[in-house]
Amino acid sequence: MENLILLVQTLPPLPLFFAMFVLIYLTAYFVVFRRWTPKTRPVAASCVISLFHGSPAAILAARALISHPGLSFSSPNTPSEALVLDFSVAYFLTDILHYLVFFPTDVLFIGHHVATLYIFLSCRYIVRHGSYAILFLLILAEVTSACQNTWTLGRVRRDDVPFAAKLYAYLSPPFYAFYSVVRGIVAPLFVYKMGAFYISGQADSLVPRWAWVSWMTVVVIALLVSISWIYGLWCELYRERTDKMKKKVR
Repeated sequence: MENLILLVQTLPPLPLFFAMFVLIYLTAYFVVFRRWTPKTRPVAASCVISLFHGSPAAILAARALISHPGLSFSSPNTPSEALVLDFSVAYFLTDILHYLVFFPTDVLFIGHHVATLYIFLSCRYIVRHGSYAILFLLILAEVTSACQNTWTLGRVRRDDVPFAAKLYAYLSPPFYAFYSVVRGIVAPLFVYKMGAFYISGQADSLVPRWAWVSWMTVVVIALLVSISWIYGLWCELYRERTDKMKKKVR
């Protein structure tokens, strides 16, 4: 037993995290949601691994940043930060496989995951600096994860299960508002601060220009897509509420 524990402790964290997420996904798909329809089972399984990644990643990232208060946008990656990056890389690798198997034509999501992986991998294994900014953005991205995945599960079953329809209707306004504040206000302000630091040249000797320019490009595009997505959901909610009001008037 001691030899087994020692072996686990010496193994690289990335393969262990990847195996963990694959196991969670398979358990969700073949056990937890085995009675769901072929259309909803993959979505539900993806939501489960996202739940196991989102909030834990945000908490781990916050802890890693708080434990080193003197970090800047160009600081060397700490061991705790590197661990969070590996944790997130494992999740995105698993979810990419999910999309390639079940939704290979969803180019937008696959592209998003590939771009996110590029940032994590280049920061973790090539540049080895700048994870402060990446982890702060990870916190902003995942702080809405629990609410979003619960909302998604309600959305995919709302036509089949009355409780799911009620859950979806109940969560939609607060989730949209929370997401809008985080992605529409807080994240852009942080990205502006991040861009101003890199453009000033303070990080040129530690973070190569190709790295931070590519990171900024991916992040800005992701923010624009997120804002467009939540705007579309607000419009959809408005139409749903308007239609209900019209039916009541009739």
